[in-house]
Amino acid sequence: MEANAEQLSKIAEMLKLLGLSSYEAQGFAALVYHGVANADTVADTAKIPRTSAYKVMESLVQKGFAKETEGRPRMFKPEDMGKIRSDFQERFDSLFRKLKEIQDMVPSKGDPQLVYTIYGNQRVMSKLAEMINLTEREILICTPKVREIRTELKKNLDNAIKRGVKVIFVTPPNKRIPPNTVVYRKEGLIATDVASDQVRAMLAGPELDACGYTDNPALALHVYQFINMMIDSDKQLR
Repeated sequence: MEANAEQLSKIAEMLKLLGLSSYEAQGFAALVYHGVANADTVADTAKIPRTSAYKVMESLVQKGFAKETEGRPRMFKPEDMGKIRSDFQERFDSLFRKLKEIQDMVPSKGDPQLVYTIYGNQRVMSKLAEMINLTEREILICTPKVREIRTELKKNLDNAIKRGVKVIFVTPPNKRIPPNTVVYRKEGLIATDVASDQVRAMLAGPELDACGYTDNPALALHVYQFINMMIDSDKQLR
């Protein structure tokens, strides 16, 4: 039976909700279809460049969606679906607990709601650039999208570092960070969390195409503390 291209395409679109890139989503859908396959076979079915196939498969392994079989040639197969579901259920539960804590914090302090929703990748990146420009002491950026931030906001980051701002990234292993910044490694990141000077914060989606932004110090401090929990867990593993 040949792969149904339309069906695989729809599945790939849904997989992006889990933080996969387009190539990763297409590659994983193709791998599930085959059960076991090498990178070239996945590339052919997923209609992605063969030159990118191994990088895509290795990324899927790193993110817990696939595993490599023993022996040669290199073959890949999907991770157990129950395990993938359980892992993401835990992550989403943690995310919504965090959002609920932030939501509950405002009424308890009697402050007005000060979380603004921003839609569109360019608008989200512009707001992040603004946050970097406003930072005077320290900015923490917890993200799996470090390449996009490093590329698009290079000038903003460089200027912040020149001003003496401490720039800290929390990002998955093997992600290249900007020079003169501090890095902590964390597996399984989905969303992007940013805290600037403990007075402004951002919570952005997997593709940086929507975010919640606040300049409420109480809410910003909560995001700051959450990122530091991740940093502390990385320190314990070192």
